[in-house]
Amino acid sequence: MLLLAAQVILLGTGTPNAEPDRSGPSLAVVANGTPYIVDFGPGIVRRAVAAHITPSDLKIAFATHLHSDHTAGLPDLIFTPWTLERTVPLELYGPRGLSAMANHIEHAYREDLQVRLHGGEPSNKTGYKVNVHEIKPGAIFRDRNVTVTAFRVQHGDSREAFGYRFDTSDGRSIVISGDTGPTDAVIKACHGCDVLIHEVYSTAGFAKRPPEWQRYHARYHTSSEQLAEIATKAHPGLLVLTHQLFWGTSEQDLLAEVTRLYKGKVVSGHDLDVF
Repeated sequence: MLLLAAQVILLGTGTPNAEPDRSGPSLAVVANGTPYIVDFGPGIVRRAVAAHITPSDLKIAFATHLHSDHTAGLPDLIFTPWTLERTVPLELYGPRGLSAMANHIEHAYREDLQVRLHGGEPSNKTGYKVNVHEIKPGAIFRDRNVTVTAFRVQHGDSREAFGYRFDTSDGRSIVISGDTGPTDAVIKACHGCDVLIHEVYSTAGFAKRPPEWQRYHARYHTSSEQLAEIATKAHPGLLVLTHQLFWGTSEQDLLAEVTRLYKGKVVSGHDLDVF
């Protein structure tokens, strides 16, 4: 069997800020042609199509945590691929509370479901369903293409937040931090991984923020200087910045903040970048 080289596609690199060039947080690990989605911010399905992923192939997804900017695209991920001929249920992995979220979404869209199922529109009876797997740290998913390992991260008062490590059948290792403050868990999960995809905020921009926002971001997120220290210890082949908070600084400024202290290869990610 010929295996296709695994890729990471950044579907959305945004934050809750409504930046028109950065869609909601999401990425796809594509291994042997199969997409595995991590997070599903606004615009997930259209971004997937822009990345040449067929909507009906969106069958497996992982949530890092349940903040709205990372999950507002869940109705889209559930229903749009179904209307475009996905016939199997969505397999959904993530923290406690994800099952309730999926159940409430189905209830909220009951009118749409009734019309599509019984109103004469050609449709199947299974593709809108969701099988939720609420996870604990450790290996949570394995098939012929990938092994996925979840690890806890520290995202302020979030009840549960996870990062993920993907080990692909062609030998690549990809670590996704999710939203997190600085934590050794990312260092341990990466430990020389091929690609580390990590959230970040500008240290210079942070200094200009109001005190109440500084208190919040210091507990929930990772500064450029903190990320440089993490990456220095984690030794990724490539560090990819995502979920960037600039606060008036430029992308070049943010990169410079990281590379002043981190001497490895680093790029600032954009929507639809492929690694």
